[in-house]
Amino acid sequence: MAQTNQIIIPHLWYDKEAKEAAEFYASIFPDSRITNATTLNNTPSGDSHLVSFEIWGQKFMAISAGPLFKFNPSVSFFVNFDPSRDKDAAEKLNEVWNKLSEGGIALMPLGKYPFSEKYGWIQDKYGLSWQLILMNPEGEEKPAIVPSLLFVGDQYGKAEEAIHYYLSVFKNAKMGTIAHYPKGMEPDKEGTVMFSDFMLENQWFAAMDSAYEHKFSFNEAISFMVSCDTQEEIDYYWEKLSAVPEAEQCGWLKDKFGVSWQIVPTAMNKMMGKGTPEQMKRVTNAFLKMKKFDLAALQEAYEG
Repeated sequence: MAQTNQIIIPHLWYDKEAKEAAEFYASIFPDSRITNATTLNNTPSGDSHLVSFEIWGQKFMAISAGPLFKFNPSVSFFVNFDPSRDKDAAEKLNEVWNKLSEGGIALMPLGKYPFSEKYGWIQDKYGLSWQLILMNPEGEEKPAIVPSLLFVGDQYGKAEEAIHYYLSVFKNAKMGTIAHYPKGMEPDKEGTVMFSDFMLENQWFAAMDSAYEHKFSFNEAISFMVSCDTQEEIDYYWEKLSAVPEAEQCGWLKDKFGVSWQIVPTAMNKMMGKGTPEQMKRVTNAFLKMKKFDLAALQEAYEG
């Protein structure tokens, strides 16, 4: 089920392996392909490779831009295998699990859990983590890939607040399911979020709290790109989401929960995808000086 006009796109930051990883994922998942690959020369991280790809109809962007950030399980990706849509769902799940396991580490072993006949959480050889689950065919149909936010450490207990915050920021948004921890699930406190999902601009997300001792938190390795058609939209999201002034750079911001977003003009895809090397260089030089993107100035740089 390909998503049309995806406004929010998960963005993955690699040291050097963006293209290699994209090819790896495209070879593992059904209905997956690389859609574009370009190089930005002379950025602060040297030459950066940008790759756009789709995994099972879900669009992703990735960049190789040096060893600044490392993936961790605070953001992972649910992969929903739905037996009502595919009679071989269980076998496909096993197959994907085995391929992701090569050089990877199981965070929760593949097996039967109270919430699913078959589920496992795996960190692949690039450090990215995936939650593979056999869906309950009774539930509402969900896309195959759903980014999941894990609220731990300082952010523990804030999943529900965060969901309501995101639902208020994005116009086309709705709540899905929410399940709270009952009594007796220590260290998780009663009433915190055991599992929930919600939709922002046609992109489903999952969110949960975990009180266990985790040595990680949200960082820039995974961010969410929001495509904006106008300067007005860029200004709106910037003002609503940005909560850490020192994190503002080249269209990137951090919200009050530590989640990273990139607020980017839709037109930039065209500039970077279809521009001449000279035009791309001018646009890159222009945006490297910006915090919040200035669409008119980028257009001007593009047109020279």
